[in-house]
Amino acid sequence: MAKKYTEVFVSEADQYLFNQGTHYDIYKKLGAHPSEEDGQAGMFFGVWAPNAKEVYVIGTFNEWNESSHPMEKLGPGGIHSLFVPGVSVNELYKYLIITQEDVKLYKADPFANYAEMRPGTASKTTDLSQFTWSDQVWMKERDKKNFISRPMAIYECHIGSWMRHPRGGDEKDFYNYREFTDRIIEYLREMKYTHIELMGISEYPYDGSWGYQVTGYYAPTARYGAPTDFMYLVNQLHRHNIGIILDWVPAHFATDAHGLGCFDGQCIFEHPDPRMGEHPDWGTKIFNYSKTEVKNFLIANVLYWIREFHIDGIRVDAVASMLYLDYGKKEGQWVPNKYGGNKNLEAIEFFKHLNSVVLGSYPGFLTIAEESTAWPLVTGSVEEDGLGFSFKWNMGWMHDFCEYMKLDPYFRKNNHYAMTFAMSYNNSENYILPLSHDEVVHLKCSLVSKMPGYPVDKYANLRVGYAYMFGHSGKKLLFMGQDFGQEREWSEERELDWYLLGEDLNKGLKEFVKELLIIYRKYPSMYEIDNDWDGFEWLNADDADRSTYSFFRKSASKRNNVLFVLNMTPMTWEQYRIGVPKKGKYKLLLNSNEGRFGGNGAVIPEELVSEAVECNLRKYSITFDLPAYCAAVFVF
Repeated sequence: MAKKYTEVFVSEADQYLFNQGTHYDIYKKLGAHPSEEDGQAGMFFGVWAPNAKEVYVIGTFNEWNESSHPMEKLGPGGIHSLFVPGVSVNELYKYLIITQEDVKLYKADPFANYAEMRPGTASKTTDLSQFTWSDQVWMKERDKKNFISRPMAIYECHIGSWMRHPRGGDEKDFYNYREFTDRIIEYLREMKYTHIELMGISEYPYDGSWGYQVTGYYAPTARYGAPTDFMYLVNQLHRHNIGIILDWVPAHFATDAHGLGCFDGQCIFEHPDPRMGEHPDWGTKIFNYSKTEVKNFLIANVLYWIREFHIDGIRVDAVASMLYLDYGKKEGQWVPNKYGGNKNLEAIEFFKHLNSVVLGSYPGFLTIAEESTAWPLVTGSVEEDGLGFSFKWNMGWMHDFCEYMKLDPYFRKNNHYAMTFAMSYNNSENYILPLSHDEVVHLKCSLVSKMPGYPVDKYANLRVGYAYMFGHSGKKLLFMGQDFGQEREWSEERELDWYLLGEDLNKGLKEFVKELLIIYRKYPSMYEIDNDWDGFEWLNADDADRSTYSFFRKSASKRNNVLFVLNMTPMTWEQYRIGVPKKGKYKLLLNSNEGRFGGNGAVIPEELVSEAVECNLRKYSITFDLPAYCAAVFVF
């Protein structure tokens, strides 16, 4: 028996709300949707093309006939619609737009839920209601959670280059969404990550853009399967208590002819002034944030991913490029705002609108800003003139970490405060500490290859560096492969070098990161208070001559605090003394020099008892031999 559908149509109220910029369900009206009229099943098509002279739907269902299916313009707002009986799912289609100058444009559907596999550029009809969800427990609990005080360890991943089919071969040997599901869940559960962040899910034409030049904001990329296959991935992640975050790119879009650019013969998605509407360095178009319909398109897009695909968060790419009118531009390439400044007032208002609507409706959802400057109050409340994001990537921390860790240990003493500076501004935002794909491409080397010394030194350096990262205030993000010591730079053209796990150093690093993740999730002191000095305290931030750092993380209950002692040199510091917060026993949780991690086996006592010896302005202290390139972690 054929499935019955309700009739889809665009009302005057729909048109009004879209033109006002507040139709948050507009994706249910524009695009292609299974519908039924007068007892006949078919497909309803809707498109916004306000300047078009005529619009036609063409596709496999009418053998791409350019005149058989004209669309009706519904009103002054510029929406065109048409119901076509007999059209089912998996039909390819485009909009043929006749401009006022009688030029023919062949455009993919901006609201399409499915796209033709590249290099094809058509849209594809589908039915999102075909999937049955079973993640109700996760979804119910999600909006009760306060992620500010919960553990968050994110695994950043690019599906196409994570792992290929064992048989090898060409691009068709990507794991599809369903195949990827089983393998990635096994890995994430083994390693104890809490979330996965996926690159390049919204449809995009060019593999080398990694998904950051989008043509289909409402379509999960067809590279890995159908929309329902992607739903399966999300559903299974949730059933295994793993959250999913998507990279989201509202800063710019691809210039491909079938995309959003000059959509109906005029600039309706991008700003018409090229100084406002183009990124000269990236060769992309910039959305016109002053236009209500454009803001509606973007805000409704986030709600679409939440409601239709149960996504748990977005990481918003290139926020700084949106906030600054002169970002990446030379004199004469940008236009000041009405006050003569370089702030993009419309983009600021857009972010406030976006975060107010999304987080107001879904308080457990995450909006994460990749913002690379010192813009104030990125995670501040909108009521206090903040942008309203949940979290901000701490790009300053990332830069300081990478610059310090690649130094020869001899020079680290002169750059000691690179590793302490981030705590001086830590309480200004809700931070995520990112070691992302951006740090391991474009000749920057992989993380382990950045480290100085012979291979054994490189891995020892990275182990102690990761311990510093996990101990530092802020949620955590690691790009795929860096948790086992991927040695080549990342490339979207090949899978990770999984064969390295046959080597002791790589296998040991993976085991070490796993232990860090276990400790991170087990002890509330590691994550409960991330944006305040109540959760972090230096014991000795000034031992530059020996390039050591000691600090502890504090829980709200004052119990099971975790102490870190980090030696960033190849020297063993005998009888190293550290002032400690209180009298008592300090139990060893982790020694990065254990043989199972690839270390030299240097031993640290399983338990230390404090002595009434003043050190670091504290009444009590502990002492032990601190091995070279060692992270020692204690609980007390």
